[in-house]
Formats: sequence, structure tokens, C-alpha cells
Amino acid sequence: MGEKIMKYTVDDEEVTLSPSIVRTVVCDNPEVTEQEVRQFMALCYYQRLNPFIREAYLVKYGSNPATMVVGKDVFVKRAFRNPSFRGYEAGVTVIDREGRIERRQGSMAGGSTERLIGGWCRVYIDGFEVPMFDEVSFAEYAGKKRDGSLNKQWARMPGTMIRKVAIVHALREAFPESLQGLYDASEMGIDDRAEAPEDEGAGASMEDVDPGVRERYEQARRKYEEEF
Repeated sequence: MGEKIMKYTVDDEEVTLSPSIVRTVVCDNPEVTEQEVRQFMALCYYQRLNPFIREAYLVKYGSNPATMVVGKDVFVKRAFRNPSFRGYEAGVTVIDREGRIERRQGSMAGGSTERLIGGWCRVYIDGFEVPMFDEVSFAEYAGKKRDGSLNKQWARMPGTMIRKVAIVHALREAFPESLQGLYDASEMGIDDRAEAPEDEGAGASMEDVDPGVRERYEQARRKYEEEF
């Protein structure tokens, strides 16, 4: 019996997935299991995700359990397709040089003169008197290595990363029917391979991943096992 092949359409383009395609194109870590490959294929099929344009990733560190993440653009595109969506505002939360907490749009923080403590997002939905608001803590979501230092992506663009976490959180709460069960790489504290292809991916060592991040991997994996 040949391997299982899935064919489906995403934005008028046909996507074909099979275990061998996932193993050679999406995740070339030889430790990825057959079950993890099947779960990834099911996620892509039922959520109509195209991994070949970086809408979905299968990320695995060594022999540890894999997790499935999607790109931020998936959240934004699906929000824009919802007829009730009226846009969003997003930014960072900082403590300024006078010790005051300030929420500002964009991702700029003043380096040594300010302390970046979080990100926020407001989603405007037709029919609601107040926007959906979410704010996330930098300390909780920043991706860290085993030694406690920030990983490459979070060290290079901390404002961009925490703002993206806030956007994803707020959009998922605003539109649970189309986004429930989907997680962005930045939420999991890992480098986003879509924006940083030069960073380590599937072959990285789990020793460099913060224990808290590993727990979020396990939570996401359990969610996908229940759903698929």
C-alpha cells in the first residue's frame, strides 16, 4: 500500500501533501515520527494551510515531541476575510525613563532608556461597543535559551516579536471559529523561521530552549492530538 496523499485547495491553489513530502520539504529532522507527520498533515488539511508558502511549520528539536505552528500572516488574512472585522491597533508597553508605563503603537522601545515589558492589541469588531483588547507580558513569552539569554530572534527584534504575540492572541480571541487551535511561532518562544531562515530550525538542540517554552510545546501538542 502506498503512502497516504492529501490534496486540497488553498486560495485557488492545489496543495498536495504526503509523509515523504513533509519529511523532505517541511521538516527534515530524521527524528520526526509518523504520528507527528500525520497530525501535521491533518492540521494543514482541516485548516486549509499551505506549508509551501510558510503558512505552517512542523518544528522538532532533537528527539523531543514536535509542535505545529503557523505564521502571523495566517491570522491577519483570516481576520480580514471576516465580514465583522474592522481593523486592529497594536503596539508595545514600556516603562519610560521616568518610571511611567506607556502603551504606544508600533514596536519601538528606547533601548537603555526604557524597559520593554509587553505588547498589546485592540481588534475592532462590527456590532461590539468596545474593541477586543489583549496585552501580553514580555517576561512570559520572550524566547530564551537554557542559560536565560534571549534567543536570536527575540534579542534582535524584541518589540516586533512581543507585538506579534499580542496581535495573534487578540485575533484568536476575536475570531475563535477560524483561528482556534492555531499557534504562532513567537507565542511558543522560538525563532520564527518564516522571518529568520538563517536561524537554527529543526536541527537545533533542545538544551537551548527554556523549560517554560518546552511546557508550552507540550500543551500545544496535546491540543493538536485531541483535535486531530
